[in-house]
Amino acid sequence: MQAFKIQGQNRLFGTVDIHGAKNAILPIMAAALLTDKPIRIENISFLSDVSILSQLLQSLGMKIHNETDAITLQADNITSTHADYDFVSKMRGSFWVLGPLLARFHEAEVSLPGGCAIGTRPVDLYLSALTEMGAEISVENGYVRAKGPLHGAEIFFPKISVGATHNTIMAAVLTPGQTIIHNPALEPEVIDLIEMLIKMGAKIEGVGTKTLIITGVKKLTGCHHKIIPDRIETATFAVAAAMTRGRIYLKGARMDLMDAVVDVLRINHVIFEQDDNGLLVDATHAQLTSTPITTCEYPGFPTDCQALITSLLAIANGESIVEERIFENRFMHIPELQRMGAHVRNVNNSTIILSGVSELSGTTVMASDLRGGVGLVLAGLVAKGQTIVKRIYHIDRGYYKLEAKLSGLGAVIERIDID
Repeated sequence: MQAFKIQGQNRLFGTVDIHGAKNAILPIMAAALLTDKPIRIENISFLSDVSILSQLLQSLGMKIHNETDAITLQADNITSTHADYDFVSKMRGSFWVLGPLLARFHEAEVSLPGGCAIGTRPVDLYLSALTEMGAEISVENGYVRAKGPLHGAEIFFPKISVGATHNTIMAAVLTPGQTIIHNPALEPEVIDLIEMLIKMGAKIEGVGTKTLIITGVKKLTGCHHKIIPDRIETATFAVAAAMTRGRIYLKGARMDLMDAVVDVLRINHVIFEQDDNGLLVDATHAQLTSTPITTCEYPGFPTDCQALITSLLAIANGESIVEERIFENRFMHIPELQRMGAHVRNVNNSTIILSGVSELSGTTVMASDLRGGVGLVLAGLVAKGQTIVKRIYHIDRGYYKLEAKLSGLGAVIERIDID
C-alpha cells in the first residue's frame, strides 16, 4: 500500500502540464473496436484506468502500441467478445466495450461494472437503449449477454447519462438505419468521442444539442485524434492555486471546458487568463468566501469537482451550502475532512453546510474514491503540519504523477510505502 505524505502551508507557483481527459480517453479507446484500421490517440495520460482498459482490449485480441504520450490501437483480429470480470470490476469505463462489440460483431458478454463506490450507477439505461435497437439481452451470473444484429431506433433517455450516451452512440454508428437519441449527455468528453467517430466516417448530426441523429454506415476507418485536456485535472490545479494563494500556468488547459468552476473561483477573486498554449490561474489575491454549490449535468457544476471545492469552502469565510444531485454517496470524504478540523453539518444525504475555519490540521486520512481522495490532498496542502493520505490507488485512477506535478509547483509531498 502507498500513501501521500504532505507538509502543508506552502504556496504553489509555476507551470504544470495538463494531460488528456480520462473521461474522454476511455470511451475513445473502446471505440477503436468499431474498425479494423489503426486508431492513433494523442495527448494520452497513462493512468491506472487506461492500463486496465488496455489489458481488457488486449484480452479481446486488440493490438496496442504505447508511445510517450500517444497510443495506437488496432482491432483487426478480435478473437473474443467476452469482457472478463477481472477487468470490468476494477473500472466502470470498461463496460463501454459493450456497444462497440455488439455493433460490429453482433454479440458481447460483458461483466457488470465496478469503479468508485460513490453511489448507484445502474446500467439499465445502457441496456434499455440497446434493447430498443433490437438487441437480445440477458443478465446471468454477473454478466450482460447481448446478441444482435441491431437496427435503428428512437431513444428517449429519461435522465441524462454519460455512460449510456457513449454506449448508444458507439452502437448506433455501425447499425443500419437511423438512430435518434433524445436527451443525450452534453459533456465535452461526449463531444470529443463524437468528433473522433466523425473522423472515422460516422454520420452524426445535432452534435452539442439535445437530439442526436445517427445514420449507420457499413464500415468505419482509422484516424488520428488528439484528446481534449482534462477539465477535472485543470480544475484541481485551479482550486489548489486558490487554496494556497498561488499562481499556476496550466499548460494545455482550456477554460471553456470548465465554465461553472471558473465562475465559482472568480467569486473568490481568482483571475483567469487564457492564451493559445494554456491557462494562467492567479490566486495571489484570492479572498475565499462562502459560495453555494449545486452539482448537476453539464454545463452545470460538475460532480467530479464537488470534493475539490468542498475542501476550498472548508477554509472560506462564512457558511456554504453544497448540494449533490448526481451521486448519493459523494460525501464519503467529509468525515475525513472533519478529522482535519473542517466544520460540516449534514442537512440530509444530498446536502451539507460548511462553516469555514481559519486553519485545517494535518492528520492521517483515507481516500474512499478518486475525487474525494484528491479533495483530501488539497486539504493537506493548506493544513498545518503533516497529512498522510492513504489508499491513493483511488487517486492514481484519474491523476498522472500527481505528487510530481505538485512538487514541481512548490508543494512538499511525496509518495511513501506503508504497512
